Amino acid sequence: MADDDELRVGQARGPYDIELLDTSAEELANSHLDLGSVLVPVVEGGQVTVEMSPDHQPEAVYLVTPHGRISVTAFAAPKSPGLWREVVRELAASLRDEGATTSVEDGHWGREVLAEVSEGVHRFIGVDGPRWMVRCVASGPAESADPLAQLARAVLAESVVRRGKDPAPPREMLPIVLPPVLAEQVAAAQQQMFPDEEGFAPPTTAVADADSPVSAAAPPAGGALDQIQRATVIADSAPTGGGVEESGGAESAVTENDVDDDPVPPSSGSAMQRFRRRGGKR
Repeated sequence: MADDDELRVGQARGPYDIELLDTSAEELANSHLDLGSVLVPVVEGGQVTVEMSPDHQPEAVYLVTPHGRISVTAFAAPKSPGLWREVVRELAASLRDEGATTSVEDGHWGREVLAEVSEGVHRFIGVDGPRWMVRCVASGPAESADPLAQLARAVLAESVVRRGKDPAPPREMLPIVLPPVLAEQVAAAQQQMFPDEEGFAPPTTAVADADSPVSAAAPPAGGALDQIQRATVIADSAPTGGGVEESGGAESAVTENDVDDDPVPPSSGSAMQRFRRRGGKR
């Protein structure tokens, strides 16, 4: 049995800092989606979706669930806490300016921003950590708002942040690194979506090499490795689907918003795009 002072995944005491965790990344291989800067627990019965930027680079990874879509992203932050409190004020104001009905609610970690539009709801949950801030965004239809919020909090409570040692300005998004199998699937999708464009090296295989632990044995159905192998890749220019305005909604039973988690149709001046381009400064 683990000592009381051991911090291990499975205790719902996160989001965890990987440097303070007694669970190794290897132990999380089939329970979490390792995206480099953040390890996100997959949802049973869910699907992994990768969304591409206009220049065809992987820009966001989502967990598509029966209730809606969830993303977890890590940002650099100052040593002193309080960044999320600043972001909440700015984010709520920007979303209101864009036509959303917004409210700030008290959640497990503090303030959460709820944005409501005619197509659905978007909940923004943030947590400050040591030199990082992690943000979870849950998007889905209004009738699924409550179960989606509970699921998003459960995902965030088991997420792991890998901040790294490299310096980064506060509010800069920490880099997303796709697992090898998923990166190969993205390369194959790019080749299929944009066959006439140069610069895409064809993937050597759609699955991991024979010596890889991923392919050494069939992963348990519904686990992270299984969901990675069944991931969907969505181009930024894909047509919007029903429900919450988003690209690529046709691939699943729930719909998705644009890559920057805005509760309005994608635009170059959306709130989260400004947050990322300007380091969070409006």
